[in-house]
Amino acid sequence: MDKVQKEQTEITDKTKIEQLTQFRADHAGEKLTTNQGLRVSHTDDSLKVGERGPTLMEDFHFREKMTHFDHERIPERVVHARGFGAHGYFQPYESMATYTKAGFLQDPAKKTPVFVRFSTVVGSRGSADTVRDVRGFATKFYTEEGNYDLVANNIPIFFIHDAIKFPDIVHAIKPEPHNEMPQASAAHDTFWDFVANTPELTPMIMWLLSDRAIPRSYRMMEGFGVNTFRFVNEQGEGRFVKFHWKPMLGVHSLVWDEAQKLAGKDPDYNRRDLWEAIEMGQYPEYELGVQMIDESQEFDFDFDILDATKFWPEEIVPVQKIGKMVLNRNTDNFFAETEQVAFHPANVVPGIDFTNDPLLQGRLFSYMDTQLIRLGGPNFHEIPINRPLAPVHNNQRDGYHRMTIDRGKVSYAPNSLQQNAPTPAPEAQGGYVHYAEKVDGKKIRARSQSFMDHFSQATLFWNSMSEPEKKHIIDAFHFEVGKVKDKCIREQIVHLFNNVDGELAKQIAQGIGVKPPSQPGGTGVSDNSPAVSQLNTPMSAATRRVAILADNGFNYQEVSQVMDQLRAADVVVELVSKHQGMLSSEDGQELEAGHNWWTTSSVMYDAVYVAGGKKCVESLLLQGDALGFVNEAFKHYKAVAAANEGCDLLAVSGIRDVAMAGPESSGDVVTELGVVTVRDTKDLGGLAQEFIKAIGQHRHWARQHQAEMTPA
Repeated sequence: MDKVQKEQTEITDKTKIEQLTQFRADHAGEKLTTNQGLRVSHTDDSLKVGERGPTLMEDFHFREKMTHFDHERIPERVVHARGFGAHGYFQPYESMATYTKAGFLQDPAKKTPVFVRFSTVVGSRGSADTVRDVRGFATKFYTEEGNYDLVANNIPIFFIHDAIKFPDIVHAIKPEPHNEMPQASAAHDTFWDFVANTPELTPMIMWLLSDRAIPRSYRMMEGFGVNTFRFVNEQGEGRFVKFHWKPMLGVHSLVWDEAQKLAGKDPDYNRRDLWEAIEMGQYPEYELGVQMIDESQEFDFDFDILDATKFWPEEIVPVQKIGKMVLNRNTDNFFAETEQVAFHPANVVPGIDFTNDPLLQGRLFSYMDTQLIRLGGPNFHEIPINRPLAPVHNNQRDGYHRMTIDRGKVSYAPNSLQQNAPTPAPEAQGGYVHYAEKVDGKKIRARSQSFMDHFSQATLFWNSMSEPEKKHIIDAFHFEVGKVKDKCIREQIVHLFNNVDGELAKQIAQGIGVKPPSQPGGTGVSDNSPAVSQLNTPMSAATRRVAILADNGFNYQEVSQVMDQLRAADVVVELVSKHQGMLSSEDGQELEAGHNWWTTSSVMYDAVYVAGGKKCVESLLLQGDALGFVNEAFKHYKAVAAANEGCDLLAVSGIRDVAMAGPESSGDVVTELGVVTVRDTKDLGGLAQEFIKAIGQHRHWARQHQAEMTPA
């Protein structure tokens, strides 16, 4: 076994963290120094002539400190500027040798370290997490064969066919250039003008206006490689492949009113959710899945498998789950890791190759190009978070911020002075060999006719939605297109989506002040893809957040029993009251309220419980914030529960036409539309279990009529 092979076999899930250790600095308990290591005796005042005199140029400490501060910021990413990252590992379920020779997909006992960066796309670094947008889901695998980057989004398709249109779509959706508004939003004229004139965007708009664009959590969000890649095995056989990340907690979203309020109350909502989950040991988990198509089947479908505006329905091309990723460590420094990490779809390993997908071909250029200006030159691969664990040997030299000290006089090939080293590695020794695809054609600027069906999959997506999901899409059209000032553009949008579904176009028109189409349209597609609907996703109460509303005089036995059962189900529980601090129960015991009405809100929780206790509820009934908390949670379709006197607060809240426990239902748990209540009982086990079940359903869409009547 040679040295390289020995180094490769020693990589574990902890190897990347160990590599980063040499670059970490812990300043606790240390003396202040300059960047040159000189200890500083005084740092609060500049060096001056007298107490009120001019600052001296010789004050090297002032100059160094200010110069570094003046240059701390680097250009933000043109897209995906706002992101958040975490470390973890990937482990395959079984060998994938039949399909690919990629080393990290062969050994079920092997854990490959990874770094993942989640992001929004359109907004700046300072925008909010919960805007309506595509989310990035980029994963860097630090494998024995080099770094492999799976640069994914949370939507399986993209806006455009060809990367040459990428500057146009980004210019259109970014803030309008004359006034730099709106921030992180597609709800403006230039974007919808572009949509109206570019019908290939139609399928993507359906996804963008669905619940997928406002995820509840990065932990509850799918990832898709979007483009079509190739698996290649040891025999040189190729298969078309698409990559999927499937969250173990299921795919869940916010509602729009909730997302907008969160953007103001906690712009870091998704970041904070990921950070706190990892800190609490609730490690996010995702299964890696692949869809594969034999090369002989390339033209067997009613869509072009190289068209990035189309997805492969899972009912036609099943997803095979091949491994699991666990995120188990937060970053030590946001800038050094999350901001400086650089992803590139061309970072592949043997066994994974490209196709002629025209969007992918453009990405293979653009990602490298954008890092050069953002990270200050060609040596960004030497930044610690980007460094591979595989050994690096080549003749690339110099450039800004070069870290490696290359020894010897040779930096070219071929050479005799060091026997042509570093020498190319043949395929048998791990050298990357591109798939031998035969390509023949004329040099033209054109697009395949097989890409030109812009509406069938948009109809398929619409057909696949449940009634609540369809309503959310219609509401999103009313918001997004309703913000467009130019009526002609609004009319064009209605006519464009009449090609998808006549009833859809009619409902869009009703909300945006234009006439519906004179003739109903549509594609005639009647198929659906159940896998696309979020109602067909795993449901669980695990890691959900519950607010318990309480005040002095609460029933300690009741509240502690409910809290214990919720925590046993891996639910996060927090007490909320008028004032932070210790609350006294009716029998003198204490629990601590970690939040008050000012520091939190119902939109930051998945469910609400109202504590019992006569004095507690009497106090809560006098607090409009408590009633507003309950009303808002109910309006957002969340689970709500109460026991004993807590039911009195629900009875006078904005909740209407929902059965709740009354004096006549003593001891019986009453559950309807996600509202769980019980009276006159000391055994809260039944209520707690029903509440956990209601929390696990995520939202209770059947209460739409009642929710719309609720003031919040």
